[in-house]
Amino acid sequence: MHPECDSVRLVLEPKGRDLGGFSVRRLLPSAQQRRVGPWVFFDHMGPAQFPAGQGVNVRPHPHINLCTVTYLFEGEILHRDSLGSLQPIRPGDVNLMVAGRGIVHSERERPEVTAEPHALHGLQLWLALPEADEETDPAFYHYPGAQVPQVEVEGVPVRVIMGQAYGVTSPVKTYAQTLYLEARLKAGQRLTLPAAPERALYLVSGAVTLGQTALSDTQMAVLAAERTVTLSAQQDSLVALVGGEALSHRHMEWNFVSSRPERIAQAKADWQAGRFAKVPGDETEFIPLP
Repeated sequence: MHPECDSVRLVLEPKGRDLGGFSVRRLLPSAQQRRVGPWVFFDHMGPAQFPAGQGVNVRPHPHINLCTVTYLFEGEILHRDSLGSLQPIRPGDVNLMVAGRGIVHSERERPEVTAEPHALHGLQLWLALPEADEETDPAFYHYPGAQVPQVEVEGVPVRVIMGQAYGVTSPVKTYAQTLYLEARLKAGQRLTLPAAPERALYLVSGAVTLGQTALSDTQMAVLAAERTVTLSAQQDSLVALVGGEALSHRHMEWNFVSSRPERIAQAKADWQAGRFAKVPGDETEFIPLP
């Protein structure tokens, strides 16, 4: 038997969604795979081209009991939240927003950006918090791209965005064992992937094989545990690997994630009643509960 013939447990196809002018591909949660390690949500935004006067314009909305991770390949998003954070995120930076017991944020673009034709391309991810940390105080952390460690592995440049891999440790805060890395392979290059209790590889662009399994653009391979997996690039490829320890079951409804369904019911009621904090500088608009 080929040592890697069953290294891929499942291949996920993206579910496309239109967010008013640009496409988003959703991989997690899916009917076949609700989560991978602590990761409960995985959206691939774009690549999108906006004419002058248009762009990303996500009104204030709430989250509880999770962390959001925003990572861009191209473009810029302006993050605002109810803690008073005001932070542009640019390619290579990491925005980590800890919702904990409750936070509200908006994602828009600076007028200087929307004044010109521009592009946007990136990943929007959610992490479940361990049960002991679900009600932690909300917090916001921004890590400029220069703080994210990069190593060369078998000639392949790899950025270790969260967690530990290839002998380096990311400074990005984690609450459970978490892995998130990016690799850019040239055609013909190979990369042995780091171990984690649960892992999934997303192909942002290009063409790769994992053992006997070929992946094409925007597919995600959920990998078998405890097996050495080597990635081979058939053409120039950009990949993201996410994983970490499995957490207990999580309920998800709208923007709320929790181990307790009654906590989600409370958050829904709080949002409808206006009990969440406002976003300074963005107090007027909001997304109503569906």
